[in-house]
Amino acid sequence: MTITGRFDEGRRTVRLVREFTTSIDDVWASIVDSERLSRWFGTWSGDPASGSISVTMNAEPETLQAAPWTIRRCEPPHVLSVSITDDYGSWHLTAELTARDGRTVLALTQHEVAAEMLPDTGPGWEWYLDRLVAVVDGGSMPSLAEFEAVYAPMSGEYTALARSAD
Repeated sequence: MTITGRFDEGRRTVRLVREFTTSIDDVWASIVDSERLSRWFGTWSGDPASGSISVTMNAEPETLQAAPWTIRRCEPPHVLSVSITDDYGSWHLTAELTARDGRTVLALTQHEVAAEMLPDTGPGWEWYLDRLVAVVDGGSMPSLAEFEAVYAPMSGEYTALARSAD
């Protein structure tokens, strides 16, 4: 499997894109509705109107504590931007959705990424986004075992991507 992420060292961003065979509203619901989000990533609680929610990831091998997420921008069904601080660091993510001929393109950008973090973050986003595709479009859900066998080895390609940006 080849990586899909693109790194822009100057902007310190990594961007991954997935295309879906369904409507933008369906994909949007899969990233913002807690029950649908739980099928591939985790659940959230709280009041999004307050600008903050708590997210508990449920696809990880170990149980993780809920982390506070700050909603930076929400323009349904096109843009969701959040900031997270958890045990693994600080994250700023933006999901941008575009409708094209009955299909939907999702571009996920992680901002403020140091090149040395790409070998860890890149494979994780590949895995999560493929899980989202499986939930939305159907297909086989990538398991934790597949993460270890297929996605974790992508760290080498992400290391090369970071080096090529130097």
